[in-house]
Amino acid sequence: MQLKLKLTLLFTLLAGAILALFALIIYFSASIDRKNEFYSLLQKEAITRANVLLGAGVPAETLQTIYMEHREIINEVEVAIYTPDFTLLYHDAVEIDFVKETPEMIREILEKGEIRFTQEGWEVVGVHYVFQGESYILTAAAYDEYGHTKLANLIQILLLSWLVSVVIIFFAGRFFAWRALQPVSQMVEKAEEISATQLGLRLSEGNGKDELAELAITFNEMLDRLENSFDAQKEFVSSIAHELRTPLAAIVGEAELTLSQQRNPDDYRQALGKIHDDAMELSKLAGGLLDLAKASYEPEQISMKDIRIDEVMLDARHELLKLNPGYHVELGFEENFDDESILNVRGNEYLLKIAFVNLMENACKFSADKRVEVTMKVSQGKPGVVFSDKGIGIPEEEMELILKPFYRGKNSRDARGSGIGLSLVQRIVRLHKAQLILQSDEGKGTTVAVNWG
Repeated sequence: MQLKLKLTLLFTLLAGAILALFALIIYFSASIDRKNEFYSLLQKEAITRANVLLGAGVPAETLQTIYMEHREIINEVEVAIYTPDFTLLYHDAVEIDFVKETPEMIREILEKGEIRFTQEGWEVVGVHYVFQGESYILTAAAYDEYGHTKLANLIQILLLSWLVSVVIIFFAGRFFAWRALQPVSQMVEKAEEISATQLGLRLSEGNGKDELAELAITFNEMLDRLENSFDAQKEFVSSIAHELRTPLAAIVGEAELTLSQQRNPDDYRQALGKIHDDAMELSKLAGGLLDLAKASYEPEQISMKDIRIDEVMLDARHELLKLNPGYHVELGFEENFDDESILNVRGNEYLLKIAFVNLMENACKFSADKRVEVTMKVSQGKPGVVFSDKGIGIPEEEMELILKPFYRGKNSRDARGSGIGLSLVQRIVRLHKAQLILQSDEGKGTTVAVNWG
């Protein structure tokens, strides 16, 4: 069922129920008023009959004749007049004695002063009436044909009015639902135009205040993120292609040059050495891309356990120096720790070691003395690691760009590398709920801090 129809039906059902409730209130109010008014009329008729009989001394037969002549005023009223000892003084000559008064009824009227009840559709009233110091019991009964006819007409009017109102409400609700949901239809049409090649399209945000505007704003923000992701993906793929092409072109070029003519064994060894270096660079790039992909997982998808960052650092130092014997890593502690458990963190040992290796490798690679100082520290009960070098530094205008994948600083493009390192480190650090802080002075060195807490 369409939302438009569902809203229309709900609106119609609610409005119809409210109208039906008001109709019932009107009907029952009219019914109660009719009954009270008719009881009052019966009481007045009974008292009038008693005054004529008792005050004017009109014989009962004459009074009955008067009653018959005035039946158009109140139809077939059965009036009876009794003394408290149940002596009948007067009774209307109607076809049937409908009330059939009893001594018990007379006593109840004397006790209560007045009783009212309905008997088989007839309204009956009993009144204790005092005339010239004497007590009399009056009863009057009749069927309110006129009142019931009016109520029946009222039911028809209310029912017809309710049906007409429900029909009007249905079509009015359908129109207003269409008006209210028109922006949603426009959003759907606009959203259908959006594709991977048209991510620049945006939904209209209307007045920017209501719920639909909030939905459009949220959707547009999601499109902004998607567009940024697509752009980053395109840039990433382009950068990968460029980075892969360079070592592959070097390998192919070296192989073609070597095969172009007969050479001696030393030339072949030299050529194979260059090809080996380029292949190793290619392998390192592929490994870096795999690590970057792993670091891009959601935190809950990565196995975490309690690890000591000093032990991870020692493993990372050992791995770096094994691959680069010419590098120098000075590892120290800012202070003595009374509780070594303070160096425990929740993390993934493999990824954290990759981050430490990358930071130490960058520091050594871009330093003339191939040296990095690594300091373990504790601040406000939380551990941290500081990497310091005296290398070429990072230009101030490149500080925000240096963390992007494949970005390489202008002063570092002569060095071998892919530009993945710092981007990978940042993602790993974020996975471990830590902060990466860079401080650099071009030509003097760089300090990188990884702080937990």
